[in-house]
Amino acid sequence: MEFRYDMIVDPLCYKQGCVPLHSDHRFYRTEAEQDAETSSFRYDLNGLWRFHYAENYQQIVPGFEKLDYSCKSWDYIRVPSHIQMEGYDAPQYVNTQYPWEGHESLVPGQIPEDFNPVATYVKYFTLPHTMEAERVFLMLEGAESAVAVWLNGTFVGYHEDSFTHAEFEMTKYLCPGENKLAVQVFKWCQGSWCEDQDFYRFSGLFRDVYLYSIPVTHVWDLHIQAIPAEDFHTAQFSVDAQVYGSGTMTVSLSDGCNTLYEEVQKAEGLIRFAASIPSPRLWSCEDPFLYDCKITLADETGAECEYICEKVGFRLFQLKDSVMYLNGHRIVFKGVNRHEFNSLRGRSLLKEDVEEDLRIIKQNNINAIRTSHYPNASWLYRLCDQYGLYLMDETNLESHGTWDVVRGPEDVANIVPNDHAQWKNMLLERARSMYERDKNHPSVLIWSCGNESYGGSVIYEMSQFFRKEDPTRLVHYEGIGNDRRYPDTSDIESQMYTPVKDIEEFLKIHRDKPFICCEYAHAMGNSCGALHKYTDLAKREQLYQGGFIWDFADQSILTKNRFGEDYFAYGGDFDDRPTDYHFSGNGLVSGDRRLTPKMQEVKFLYQNIDLLVSQDQVEIRNNNSFTNTRNWECRVEVKYFGTTVQRKVLCTDVAPLGVRVYPLELQPQTRPGSYTITVSFHLRNDECWAKAGHEIAFGQTCYEIAKPKSLEQSPITVIKSKRNIGVRGEGFEVLFSLTKGGLVSYRYGGKELLDAMPKPNFWRAPTDNDLGSLMAARYGQWKLASLYLDNRRIDGENVQSLPWHLEEKEHSVLICMRHWLPTAPESFCDLSYEVFGDGKVTITLQYDPVPGLSRMPEFGVLFQLKADFDCLTWYGLGPDDTYADRKHGAKVGLYRSRVHENMPPYLVPQECGNKEEVRFASVTDTRGRGILFESEHNRNFCFSALPYTPHQLEEAAHPYELPRIVHTNVRVAMAQMGVGGDNSWGARTHDEYLIPKDQKLCFTFSFRGI
Repeated sequence: MEFRYDMIVDPLCYKQGCVPLHSDHRFYRTEAEQDAETSSFRYDLNGLWRFHYAENYQQIVPGFEKLDYSCKSWDYIRVPSHIQMEGYDAPQYVNTQYPWEGHESLVPGQIPEDFNPVATYVKYFTLPHTMEAERVFLMLEGAESAVAVWLNGTFVGYHEDSFTHAEFEMTKYLCPGENKLAVQVFKWCQGSWCEDQDFYRFSGLFRDVYLYSIPVTHVWDLHIQAIPAEDFHTAQFSVDAQVYGSGTMTVSLSDGCNTLYEEVQKAEGLIRFAASIPSPRLWSCEDPFLYDCKITLADETGAECEYICEKVGFRLFQLKDSVMYLNGHRIVFKGVNRHEFNSLRGRSLLKEDVEEDLRIIKQNNINAIRTSHYPNASWLYRLCDQYGLYLMDETNLESHGTWDVVRGPEDVANIVPNDHAQWKNMLLERARSMYERDKNHPSVLIWSCGNESYGGSVIYEMSQFFRKEDPTRLVHYEGIGNDRRYPDTSDIESQMYTPVKDIEEFLKIHRDKPFICCEYAHAMGNSCGALHKYTDLAKREQLYQGGFIWDFADQSILTKNRFGEDYFAYGGDFDDRPTDYHFSGNGLVSGDRRLTPKMQEVKFLYQNIDLLVSQDQVEIRNNNSFTNTRNWECRVEVKYFGTTVQRKVLCTDVAPLGVRVYPLELQPQTRPGSYTITVSFHLRNDECWAKAGHEIAFGQTCYEIAKPKSLEQSPITVIKSKRNIGVRGEGFEVLFSLTKGGLVSYRYGGKELLDAMPKPNFWRAPTDNDLGSLMAARYGQWKLASLYLDNRRIDGENVQSLPWHLEEKEHSVLICMRHWLPTAPESFCDLSYEVFGDGKVTITLQYDPVPGLSRMPEFGVLFQLKADFDCLTWYGLGPDDTYADRKHGAKVGLYRSRVHENMPPYLVPQECGNKEEVRFASVTDTRGRGILFESEHNRNFCFSALPYTPHQLEEAAHPYELPRIVHTNVRVAMAQMGVGGDNSWGARTHDEYLIPKDQKLCFTFSFRGI
């Protein structure tokens, strides 16, 4: 057997020399080794390897694998890693297009020849003495995308499929003393046509590499099943084992305290253990209880030679009457898609990275993960078993770029895999590899045949493989929506980014399958608006059983700009072409795991307890399927303008899926002002994913006790000049410019607080969703209006000054300025200022609709202050940004931050920092001097304070491209349009979250110096 280069272009040659597939169970020599999580059967090869990089196969070093060729002068590279993260080649981000498009003209099966990097690795090692008398195997947990292996000059084998294990037996190739392991990894092979996922394109040995040995008697494969009966009084427990060698095998099952089952059998070949377990404790996301299945092997002499302890979860997953049930209850997937990715290591993650992700996921009430779009490292599955997370385990298949531009019959021939026999065995092998590795994990509820690969008979055969091997789980494939010839490919009707109204229309007709959104709520940039429409649908429509948000984390890479500053790079930043630029930034968290404001909404809408709070009672709806609310601590807190005035613990006892009303029995409050009552549930004890006290659900209500109006007024003086009007009172002075048409000075306590004239503002920096829906093109006149409004009007060739109005009242003075807006057709707005003797200025902005004009993104006033005023306090919704269509997860409260902290970590600067339902807000310097903005007529407002104007945000492609901070820009608005988020390539903000265009707009608020 010799390696041939043509292997990597032959769809029928996808593995050679690999050992039989098996489960991912761990085995040790002794129980003590297992307790220490160190196995003497394993020899770690992670670390530094000798390395050679070639841009194509013609540039490799011939004969490098031979024993007499020394590679010890080669450079070093770290394993595991991507070579593109270690200084070779460059990361490339593309979505549906293939990375070689425009460079080489290829059809499926062909691979690039001019540029197809080959990574050659060499590791010199000496086998540990403990392994010398045993069979020895090489494990490559992830090699992207094809790998060839030699040991001591002899070709051992070849493997494709970047995301499942490549294993080879090395026993007969080993020699005493130093051994030479040589590995070549090809960036692209014919299998790369099936790996067109929406991700960065990397290559190399990116997961763990190690040798392992097996004792004379060894469990090669385990299949553990723990299936409750439908009445849940008993459960069937079974262990099927493939044993190499012979001896005896002992299997026991315990719940941590008691041994429920134990049996000894002769161990040889295929053997089976089975028992009925009474009253099993069931595994679910709410209670991920795991039993211990302990297996001990003894050889023919009776000496113990192998110890295994696998975690077992009893759970019953069923499809009944077109509804998915877990342990007898309808399940709703409150899920997220998750790429293996972070900004430091790409897809080469540490176990600690995975644990951090799962803690964030659980803390934010997410209960399910889709392994988009490939099997993840084995760590994930064991941790999801432990944490209690449902998995849709997805086969490594996506061929999006072969079919999304199909325009006629001539293109169908190049769809991968469709009905093409040459792809069938390779893809069945990918399905089988995932199944065999992951079959014992209770967290895996659904096998997915892949993603966005059209349809056809090959994928149907993959689904049939899963059904034949595993009737305890369901099979998923979204692509049947594009090709309905094989509807039985998927047990689930799965769609992407379908609007709620279209889901409802579909389910009026099609009631034969449950419906999920395997991708929805595209979380690109400032997004996730109207997410509540999907979660509400899951509560009222039995067949709609949730979905998976796209996606968990931005795919961004921490690098340096030309100034040596760290920044998070996206597609194109590595001179990678073709590229899909920042479309990699779709995360609820940033690449370095900072939460974005979107997560605040997700956590609330995904919570399993609904609380309807009033001033005297709370209605609690326990949407958990298995857990009583008494398992958590229920807290009640009353706040007065954000300061706690009463706390208590409420004892609750609401059964799973039950509803109860509890009186709050709070102390009466009499002080005039604003009050909030918040009822929330918290962990009583530490969990592996959060500490005791972590909040899992809340509800809130607000109420006001009216304050008597003060009649006391301070005197003011009005100074009328030809070009300016001044207003003076105790401690303040205001100046209006008649030539400029506005307020040019507000001095309080002798200090000027304005750095520019406040102006009406109708614009926001477009979000990613706005750009995708061409909002800037549709509403662009309002950007011009915001930039170039004036107190003069163009009348043909002439410039005409617009009228202004002054009215002196008993205790105030009113000045009204008219502004011309350069829209087509033209429009006008009026901005009036009423100044009172205490320094308060009430502003009213009015606009009369003009037929033919589009909607405006925002209706408000923009203030510009010096950057010294960078301390923000607001009383309204928070703590994170809120928008008209994304504010369910916020609480009314008193919040503080620095102005620059209101810039979330979006890859591309865009609209951000908005606060909804604000009663008052202040922007001050560090000494507390500044401006207080207040609502008028009990009408709350939108508020933001940022270091940049909307126009500066819009002009920057990266945060480091923003200008130096010289101002604090305050926007006080009646309303801003919602952010949307059904998708980022055309979906518009829902109508009810837009500013009306056919009715008069009037907005009043006030400000004063402090």
